[in-house]
Amino acid sequence: MSVKRALIIGISGQDGPYLAKHLLGKGYRVFGTSRNHLDQQFENLQTVGIAEGIDLLPMSPLDRQSVQSGLDECNPDEVYNLSGPSSVGRSFEFPEETQRAIVVGTKNILDCLRAVEKPVRLFNTASSECYGNTPTPASENTPFNPVSPYASAKAEAFSLVRKYREQYGVLAYSGILFNHESPLRPVSFVTRKIINGVVSIATGQQDKLVLGNLDVIRDWGWAPEYTEAMWRILQHDKPDDFIVATGQSCSLREVVETAFDQVGLDWGNYVETDEKFMRPTDIAQSRGNPKKAASVLGWQATVSMPEVIGRMIKVAKSEIH
Repeated sequence: MSVKRALIIGISGQDGPYLAKHLLGKGYRVFGTSRNHLDQQFENLQTVGIAEGIDLLPMSPLDRQSVQSGLDECNPDEVYNLSGPSSVGRSFEFPEETQRAIVVGTKNILDCLRAVEKPVRLFNTASSECYGNTPTPASENTPFNPVSPYASAKAEAFSLVRKYREQYGVLAYSGILFNHESPLRPVSFVTRKIINGVVSIATGQQDKLVLGNLDVIRDWGWAPEYTEAMWRILQHDKPDDFIVATGQSCSLREVVETAFDQVGLDWGNYVETDEKFMRPTDIAQSRGNPKKAASVLGWQATVSMPEVIGRMIKVAKSEIH
């Protein structure tokens, strides 16, 4: 039996290393791409201990010929598109760049896969941000209502994936991922800001933690579990779309309280809010219904928010000491 080959486009972020580790454990040969593959240190791949096991390739999804060359070189059975910007806040500063990176990049990948001779399965990373405010948990049939340039671009890319699947027969799947965290999250994300701040305060290196709106509600999961869901989605015989979420939501205030509790401190003594960290279009509630993934794929999140926070704090403490 031949070894399966997987291509992870954008392997250097949070999800790519966890996905690559999962695929290597399944016996895959894993290829990874980044626009700056010769200049980057790929620290996240080193952190999870798999840097030597990945075949790295140059690729820019914005350059169709670059995508085609990468596909020709690695001849994958599965492609995971994790590339593109992931910051909602930054998308307001650079809306055109965000739109182009997500939409044009996705279209180039779809066009190239449409032209290949053998069947190749594509995983597209969609986002819970596409739904906008969801006081009732969103399902795969809930209409999109994007309220940021990032969300609008992700919604358009999602529609492209469906179009190429339905009109051209491309084996294209989408996972609609709700918030998922890990120690590999960039420090610009609020969860890492909270974790780093809490540990710094507990060790006497920081006095205060300044945040934005503490009332926002999100569904927070554990990133390595979500990358397993990506793989399970592509093993499903019929291309389809799946929500990937825990099904449990809580406020940012609860996350902050949990983090301080785990280091034995009262959060109220250390946390301040500042309007400069608040966005007028910030989604008040983001809730997901993952029942389809459970029933069809047999996937269910098992790591709760307090455990996610505890794992991140443990790593942050080890990095300080």
